[in-house]
Amino acid sequence: MGNIAVIGSLNMDIVNHVLKMPLPGETIKALSTEYIPGGKGANQAVAASLSGSRVKMIGAVGSDLFSNKLIESLNEHGVQTDTLVNKKCETGVAFITVDHTGENNIILSEGANGLFSERDIPFSLFDDVDTLLVQNEIPWHATRFAIETANKNGIRVIFNPAPALRSKAIIPLVDVLILNKTELEVLTGSIVKDISSAELGLKDLITDGVREVVLTLGDQGSIYMNSGGKHLYTPAYKVNTVDTTAAGDTFIGAFASIYEADLSIEEKLLYSTAAAALSVSKKRAQTSIPNREDIEQFIAQQM
Repeated sequence: MGNIAVIGSLNMDIVNHVLKMPLPGETIKALSTEYIPGGKGANQAVAASLSGSRVKMIGAVGSDLFSNKLIESLNEHGVQTDTLVNKKCETGVAFITVDHTGENNIILSEGANGLFSERDIPFSLFDDVDTLLVQNEIPWHATRFAIETANKNGIRVIFNPAPALRSKAIIPLVDVLILNKTELEVLTGSIVKDISSAELGLKDLITDGVREVVLTLGDQGSIYMNSGGKHLYTPAYKVNTVDTTAAGDTFIGAFASIYEADLSIEEKLLYSTAAAALSVSKKRAQTSIPNREDIEQFIAQQM
């Protein structure tokens, strides 16, 4: 399923499960607390690996005990970690609150992720990969350098601008842009009220130079557009939602892995949608990400 380099964040997710989200100034008790390996970069790397790709993870961890746990988790899921760098600081941490419906909010403490730079990216990395997968949880200058270098070397760039990116200058260098409603609004400056307004925002990004764009809409599915005029809506699968923490990352990693498969874009999106559906039906981040066999079995059961 291709060779993928993921350049991005690694975090230890500290997950508090609650009945409901706290109001401003309110103190509530957590039902339980878990420490789960996460980070958008690491989650997407795991999802791509479990879907059958050969994946390298490039990023930074700190000098604390969390770093070993994050590396162990990646290795257990088949992700290569010899290109990770160690920084003399704390490892990145995400403080996640999940309510009884599975919805979540997240506060990031970037730690080592914030010290990652273009100097930490080995030039040999681009010799044997066909896809670069990046997000926006490490310093922008490093992400921009990676995108520019991949583009110059004819390597496909899949970009998830999360947290939301305000500048569209990099868009012409991106092959596939995958984003959610909030990220679309920040990037285009438009308000997404419904499907029609979302489609207008996506058309703006196509005009700005991206070749393909996917808008993920959670339980409402996704919208796909490309520069050739293709326009596709993919509904979400109906599942019992337990935890949405890694759903978007699972969709993106699965899509990056399946991208080169001899399938139609409709089939690729259905596969990625099924991966996300399976992930929300389980607790935790990386441990909720399904493998290719489970995804294909799930799709077969829906027919």
